[in-house]
Amino acid sequence: MPPAPSTSESFERAALEAGATLVTPSLPGAIACRLSSAGIPAFADRLAELGAHCQFLAATDTRSDYGDFTLVYVFAPARLRPAVVVRVSVPASTASFPSLATRSFAASRFEREIHDLLGLVPLGHPDLRRLALHQFWPADYHPLRRDVTARTDFVDAGEAFPFRRVEGEGIYEITVGPVHAGIIEPGHFRFSVEGETIVNLETRLGFVHKGTEKLFETLPFERTPALAERVSGDTAVGHALAYCQALEALTGCAVPARGAWLRVVLLELERLYNHVGDVGMIINDTGFAFGHAHCFRLREELLRLNARLTTHRLLRGAVVPGGVAEAVGAPALKDVAKTVERLVTEFVEIVGVCLANTTVLERLQGTGRLTTPIARGMQVVGLVGRASGIDADARRDAPFAAYAELEVRAPVYAEGDVWARTMVRLDEAREATRLIRAAADRDPAGPTRVPLPAMTAGAQGFGLVEAWRGPVWHWVLADGPASLRRVKIVDPSFRNWPALEYAVLKNIVPDFPLCNKSFNLSYSGNDL
Repeated sequence: MPPAPSTSESFERAALEAGATLVTPSLPGAIACRLSSAGIPAFADRLAELGAHCQFLAATDTRSDYGDFTLVYVFAPARLRPAVVVRVSVPASTASFPSLATRSFAASRFEREIHDLLGLVPLGHPDLRRLALHQFWPADYHPLRRDVTARTDFVDAGEAFPFRRVEGEGIYEITVGPVHAGIIEPGHFRFSVEGETIVNLETRLGFVHKGTEKLFETLPFERTPALAERVSGDTAVGHALAYCQALEALTGCAVPARGAWLRVVLLELERLYNHVGDVGMIINDTGFAFGHAHCFRLREELLRLNARLTTHRLLRGAVVPGGVAEAVGAPALKDVAKTVERLVTEFVEIVGVCLANTTVLERLQGTGRLTTPIARGMQVVGLVGRASGIDADARRDAPFAAYAELEVRAPVYAEGDVWARTMVRLDEAREATRLIRAAADRDPAGPTRVPLPAMTAGAQGFGLVEAWRGPVWHWVLADGPASLRRVKIVDPSFRNWPALEYAVLKNIVPDFPLCNKSFNLSYSGNDL
């Protein structure tokens, strides 16, 4: 039986029936409440009946203020609206809370991360193996606690990670990484195979865990936007925008109209150069060098366009709290739109030539298939979700910047294979071109930014952006007028890495690079 339609009113009724106390929301358009930790499982079950599941979970150390830890949940359908934000107190005496792992795959991942970084125990979680931290970290060292003292007694004694073992006649293991032959970041892939057919894959990440969230608490405030845009280097705009939106939400800052429209242009330019490059790499992994060469030629032209618009090829420094840097937009947006239209027209022609090649098409179709039921069960998001039949795009469903004034068209495919993920990229490149043209035609006069007001200690705000991979979340808790107590970041890669393990099943090992590139997930965005 399908879930009942979810509405803000139904969420509010469910919260009141659960005994929750309504509070002022920190996420636009959401219901917000406080609830005891004991009431979370029953409340999650009720929200699931309404089609809402855990989409975000953060923990923070509030012992110095309230004598406890605090959990912040966001429950919402796949389209992320409507939503309910739930704040839960976790007593310091027990440092434990009921797990939702058997109810929500996303929650299970968030809970493992919280267990590593803050030492809180999700009671009833079926798999508390290390996730964010590796096994040689001291067992009692939880780096996101406020009273933590830096330690140097880290010794990697070569203790093996407890990977799943597949037993059976003819089954053997292939280990790949963490050091790879190219310039990509480290990740370990352990295959169990029968002949060349993959029967199990387990991914081990965390090799570049770098304390990003902790660094937000110690950096001078004026340097934090630069840190946000370096969370994942190919998503500078997506992460900077989510972070700035969180700051703007908690201070009540209204971005001027021109700044909002320029943010649309910047985000779509970032989507474009990534999609064009990804399609080239996917085609390259089929052995068809023609497509790769031309896609990377076009990607280079897009990067040069980025530099002309913002002075940085990867668009760094363009999005700032309160709007967009004053230097952005000096080139006429109509000229930018014209250049994009020319490049994307050529991109579409090149992809057409590639897909007309039967060798290329046969490698893409049916390879790395992630079915819709599996994608829904694993709560896959963004581009990968849309290629597996999940019709969700925050630009349309939970609009930000100036997207509410645009009718965003989100391409959705049911096939769930490498071909579908390629087609989503192609369609989104076309749509990005249309959106940039719409922004160029609108381009209102006026300032591009306003000053960010001083923050109030204890104020919190969410930023949610549909970046090129999918939804990026930033939750910010202020510590003072210009200091931060906690920043929680969720890159879509954190949500989607486990799904790759299912997509490659029953594929041959030589097709793994093709599957992996069609997901193109971020190591850095995962290993915060």
